[in-house]
Amino acid sequence: MGKDGFRTGIGSDIHALKAGRKLILGGVCIPHTKGLLGHSDADVLIHAVIDALLGALGAGDIGEHFPDTSARFKDANSGELLKTVVREVRRRGFGVVNCDTTVCAERPRLGPHKERIRKSLAGYLGIAVTRVNVKAKTAEGFDAVGQGKAVTAQCVVLLEKK
Repeated sequence: MGKDGFRTGIGSDIHALKAGRKLILGGVCIPHTKGLLGHSDADVLIHAVIDALLGALGAGDIGEHFPDTSARFKDANSGELLKTVVREVRRRGFGVVNCDTTVCAERPRLGPHKERIRKSLAGYLGIAVTRVNVKAKTAEGFDAVGQGKAVTAQCVVLLEKK
């Protein structure tokens, strides 16, 4: 184990659902009548992963690195943003050990898409798919998520000094 050993980070995000947008979760386009609203492609799951990685590094949050006030990140592909953060993780001498995520959405049902999302995240993170977990939950009709107005995501990552 290196000098800094292990570091953990946690991330979360929420975006509203809106007609006329693509629903992209974990870099996977999922068929639905609505998509997530945001400055970028609004991939709430990748945004949570980015925040978890930045948190583990002690490097702030997604808004500091990719501000929604910048035209540079308008309609940005969140997977490309994640690649940038993973490069920074490696530059600082760390590797991703594992990534555990939860997506909460009333609709569409995410069960049929979880394996594709796991593979996509593993590819971005450069780790085996067995080190990535994706859980899908609903809000049981409560709050904006339960009313089908928003989607939330949470992520915990473990980094190891190489």
